[in-house]
Amino acid sequence: MKIPKLQDLIIFENENIIVVNKPPFISSLDEREGGDVNILRLAKQYHEDAQICHRLDKETSGVMIIAKNPETYRFISMQFEHREVKKVYHAVVDGTHSFNDILVDLPILNIGKGNVLISKNEGKKADTYFKSLVYFKHYTLIEARPVTGRMHQIRIHLATQKASISGDEMYGGKPVFLSQIKRNYRISKNEEEQPIMKRFALHSREVTFKISETETKTFTAEYPKDFAVLLKLLEKNDS
Repeated sequence: MKIPKLQDLIIFENENIIVVNKPPFISSLDEREGGDVNILRLAKQYHEDAQICHRLDKETSGVMIIAKNPETYRFISMQFEHREVKKVYHAVVDGTHSFNDILVDLPILNIGKGNVLISKNEGKKADTYFKSLVYFKHYTLIEARPVTGRMHQIRIHLATQKASISGDEMYGGKPVFLSQIKRNYRISKNEEEQPIMKRFALHSREVTFKISETETKTFTAEYPKDFAVLLKLLEKNDS
């Protein structure tokens, strides 16, 4: 994988804040194994006091906020803590689902090592709103608006609605193959077919927050190539 430069990912920058469109397969912070490139390291090479204000899963692409100084980091962290940051994600899910701003409010328990469970007794409060945006024959493009920020929240909440994110095998999602949606698609004998997306189909589309005491802004992240290609192929072959 080609290591990106932070400046190529920037959506917005001023003296206090950098907003980037995170590519898939790059961690937000240092992972335990270490060694890998991540957004925090790229940000620190670009601006030495940079701090990441929130995390995205390694496979998730999309909009991320970086603070350039401790004051701004605190200012944005408090907005996250008070649930004042509005986050919008887009996901492609398996099956056709008609979600009309439904609220899923199942508590999530982090059991460590990157695993979470729904637990009504021990879990922490977790709320997500879901809305269907585009219907295909076998898939749906969903908008998710998490109110809280629990680990894997959107992924596990969608799985509870029998609407697992496509390619999210951890939560019952299946990879999308062109042969499943394209009529008369032939693959040559010696070739093993690869899924259209080599990750789960989740993208952090938009964030709205106060960039200063007096100004609130919304930032939108374009779909990365793999997500855009998946939607294009579904439109062409599965609508």
